Amino acid sequence: MKRSIKIIKNRSDIGAGTRGSDLGIDAIEIAAINKGSQYFHNYPHIDVETRNDAVYDPSFHPYAKRIKEVYEQCREVALVVERTLREGFFPLVFSGDHSSAIGTISGIKSVYPDQSLGVIWIDAHADIHSPYTTPSGNLHGMPLAATLGIDNLLCTVNRPDEETKKYWQKLKGIGGHLGKFQAQDLIYFGVRDTEPPEDILINDLEIKNYIVDEVRQLSVKGCIREVMKKLAGCDLIYVSFDVDSMDSELISDGTGTPVPKGFYASEVTELLEGILSSKKVVCFEVVEVNPLLDHQGNKMAEVAFEILEKVTKSIER
Repeated sequence: MKRSIKIIKNRSDIGAGTRGSDLGIDAIEIAAINKGSQYFHNYPHIDVETRNDAVYDPSFHPYAKRIKEVYEQCREVALVVERTLREGFFPLVFSGDHSSAIGTISGIKSVYPDQSLGVIWIDAHADIHSPYTTPSGNLHGMPLAATLGIDNLLCTVNRPDEETKKYWQKLKGIGGHLGKFQAQDLIYFGVRDTEPPEDILINDLEIKNYIVDEVRQLSVKGCIREVMKKLAGCDLIYVSFDVDSMDSELISDGTGTPVPKGFYASEVTELLEGILSSKKVVCFEVVEVNPLLDHQGNKMAEVAFEILEKVTKSIER
């Protein structure tokens, strides 16, 4: 049965350290328009209310910046994703910064509380910090710790204040479920920019990371076969694509935290085509396009749209 897509536009960037990813969705739409594509007219869509004016808020939590507003934003995203799934649509989520995944995963789990969820995270960063370990305080580096329900206290380097702790617990509990999936069901692709607390946690939890060189040695198809075997016990799969997983020097630096030596666009396309063709996949999210940082005009958004156009066919099969 063909899956019917509904686009969710979450123009929020308050979880990032650099402003501008809230414009990423519009940049991708501009890339589509300039290409003469009707892509964004072909599917129903919903705009999520944002709280981007929180950047002017003088209140400051150094180890979880704007955590109250990020919590409210993720709760809103969770409700929209939940409603979209209940209506029978496949949520294609476009978000600014990656903290949004807390809401997306929570929304999926609200609809399927008794089904096991696998997470495929295509990213240059592990995003598994907590307020206790973060070097930056930016919540786009914490979505996996939040959705796994992990604080990583053994690697504590920070002492968050009580309000931060309160909202961190609320973030972890969006949708009423603490620990939305198991660490054994998390697969990384392209992670190459991490800090020691993340490295220790990834090693302790035995989370698989397909680094760029390994993907090239095994081949994309070979990696997909392995991943589907690893996640065979999962009922559902969520796929998150951060554009910084691609090589910032060869493609574009139009993302919040660009990292060199990443994937080629062709590799990401092949990877997503293979994964998204699985009927277990119930949601796909694209994040962190930042046109304000793009020194090549709108290049990152253009590449992201070219990938999107190709892989959408796999979703609709």
